[in-house]
Amino acid sequence: MKALDYTRQTAFSDPRHHLAQLAALPDDVAGIAAVVRNLVVHYRASGLEFPPARLSEIDSRWVDRMLDADASRFSEPLDVPRPEEQRIVGCCRDFTLLTVSALRAKGIPARSRVGFADYLEPDFHVDHVVAEYHDGRRWIAVDAQLAVEDVLLGPGGLRTAAQSWVTCRRGDADPDTFGVGGGSPLRGLRIVAEYVLLELAHRRGDELLLWDMWGYVAEVADQIAGRPIEEAWADLPPWRPEELSLVDEIAELLVAADAGDRSAEEKLARRYAEDDRLRPGDTIACYSPRGVRSEVDLRRRTSTMA
Repeated sequence: MKALDYTRQTAFSDPRHHLAQLAALPDDVAGIAAVVRNLVVHYRASGLEFPPARLSEIDSRWVDRMLDADASRFSEPLDVPRPEEQRIVGCCRDFTLLTVSALRAKGIPARSRVGFADYLEPDFHVDHVVAEYHDGRRWIAVDAQLAVEDVLLGPGGLRTAAQSWVTCRRGDADPDTFGVGGGSPLRGLRIVAEYVLLELAHRRGDELLLWDMWGYVAEVADQIAGRPIEEAWADLPPWRPEELSLVDEIAELLVAADAGDRSAEEKLARRYAEDDRLRPGDTIACYSPRGVRSEVDLRRRTSTMA
């Protein structure tokens, strides 16, 4: 199985008609991340309140649409200061994907890493996404949202979803200390399992939203359709043994691939290509934190309220 070329844009990171704007950004990673912070405001962590039309930007999903939102309000270059309340409304995934897109626009291998950060809340591992780029010698993680360079992928930094799953399954960590944070009920082994599959999707170039669902995850979520997912979280059924085994397999392969095992990387690529439980199809379900559920056609890039 051919290795993924992380210098190439994906369907999600492709800036399309905004390519020249990204190519004009600073050549250093810190400079790129600073511009991204000028473009995006976190929908929750900022403490700001946004009207429904603006809040819908958190579901933009594709980089070109994020930059379209910025262009609808600003005609100046991307590095010209934007007032915080007028920036693109997004989350950690969006800070990351814009950074990845800009790095790829400059021919620098880059990808997104999904997991749980140890540095956002005391004694809790908060779901988070950071960018990772290759400097010619090694992969280096950077948190564009918080201006943290060379983020450790492990305890004390960002524990990847796979690392988190393995430690929880071994009994070395309490699953209830992994989740959305901020007192949210979205925590525990279920969300760690979902993020393992999301980590694999991002690694293979499907950089979906944190609240996009497909396969097993969508099947279960559909059982509580019509209720806010945070309210219904405790009523979701436990994962079946075969589902747990699948997550065990993928998590172990992800950890091995990060350690430099090329055969594990190749097996991940094969499994992702061949097993439709692992990858999104043409249509996915989006359970947006703005309280809207929609069916999204990824090929046509359209969505329908469900």
